[in-house]
Amino acid sequence: MEECSDEREMGRSKKGGLITLPFVIGNESLEKVASYGLVPNMILYLIKDYHMGVAEGTNMLFFWQAATNFTPILAAFVADAYLGRFLTIGLGSICSLLGMILLWLTSMIPQSKPPTCDILTQTCKSPTAAQMTLLISSFVLISIGAGGVRPCSLAFGADQLDRRDNPKNDRVLESFFGWYYASAAISVLFALTAIVYIQDHLGYRVGFGVPALLMLLSVLVFFLASPLYLKMKASKSLLTRFVQVVVVAYRNRNLTFPLPNSTGSYHHRRDSKIVAPTDKLRFLNKACIIKNTEQEIAPDGSASNPWSLCTVEQVEELKALIKVLPLWSTGIIMSINLSQNSFPVLQATSMDRHLTKEFQIPAGSYGMFNIISLAVWVILYDRAILPMASKLKGKPVRIGVKLRMGIGLFLTCMAMAVSAIVENTRRRKAIREGFLNNPQAVVNMSALWLVPQFCLNGLAEAFTAIGQTEFFYSELPKSMSSIAAALFGL
Repeated sequence: MEECSDEREMGRSKKGGLITLPFVIGNESLEKVASYGLVPNMILYLIKDYHMGVAEGTNMLFFWQAATNFTPILAAFVADAYLGRFLTIGLGSICSLLGMILLWLTSMIPQSKPPTCDILTQTCKSPTAAQMTLLISSFVLISIGAGGVRPCSLAFGADQLDRRDNPKNDRVLESFFGWYYASAAISVLFALTAIVYIQDHLGYRVGFGVPALLMLLSVLVFFLASPLYLKMKASKSLLTRFVQVVVVAYRNRNLTFPLPNSTGSYHHRRDSKIVAPTDKLRFLNKACIIKNTEQEIAPDGSASNPWSLCTVEQVEELKALIKVLPLWSTGIIMSINLSQNSFPVLQATSMDRHLTKEFQIPAGSYGMFNIISLAVWVILYDRAILPMASKLKGKPVRIGVKLRMGIGLFLTCMAMAVSAIVENTRRRKAIREGFLNNPQAVVNMSALWLVPQFCLNGLAEAFTAIGQTEFFYSELPKSMSSIAAALFGL
């Protein structure tokens, strides 16, 4: 039996490691190139091809982006509780591929969208219910796919490296999170430049076809390395476990707490190192107090009825989630600021985008400055700033995650202040030049004035997004890794 156990452990140790990371990051990167490449010009596609107004098109894209950010938390629960991360990423990748094929078909099949506007009467037909169903279905599938890939990919990559008995584990994970975000940033940068350029110059048939091909490649890359991955098994439903803790704690609200250091008073798994709950959020501890050992504990050591007795581990998992919520909530306002995707595109179309007489930056590509500043900071922080600071101090130096989050929130405030000043100036110029009722006009103002706000938001995301994800992953139990990765998107 011991030999079999050793063989299983050796087999487990051979799985995972650095060799799997190119496939995990490759899958995520290609998914990001494909999906993010569709976003910037989508407002223009809806206005020109589907004859939507600016407000209607912007609202539709807002709901699409909101769904894309919300589905990861649902997929994270499914991955951690039922399917496991490998299967969730695989199914998510396939959903994204199907959604992108549907979107590509809307540009290929003339009957899938309204006819062009009548130039003589200047009238435009609205899309039919069937046409809108096809378009929305593509958005829904892409959102479901993103929900499966994005939270689980980060946690799945961390699973391949995470060895909590390694004294350098925190530094390994910090480096992985940083490089993961840098690779994701480069992918988005490619999407905001190359894919947007293709859409502007070769049309939407090619512009939507290329992301679909990249998504197909993403699926193939991920499944190619299947034998190499360390695949963590899903545990029982976390949501059910959380509800059980709340229900049992309420039922036992009149119980008195056991004496300090008393053994056998709390129910825990036999293989668990935690035999008693912590004193924080102490009222939840009543969920794991054993009232009658013979009636409540089964012969295998589990609870006879999980709705009348919980384990210490269950209680501590719920506590861990509750404890991160206050710091999680500080990212809400920042997320609002980072979600302004459509308006800057419309701003850029009304400004002078020329770098030279011949070349102008596509309106949908200005978001690349956000990504450039994020990627540059991550690389400088990991490869120059930290090593230099450590060398000067003579010991390892790290900027705490809470300080990084605070710096990021300050920078996003600055970004919105700069954004307000630039928009106020642009609007006044438009009115002064007589373009109040001419949305197609180009104001005599360089679109490069939009760059500072993008750079500040990129730095803000580099500090807060990476800091929050690292904080969640380190504070929550390993069984909740996918949820940790999805919390920032939520």
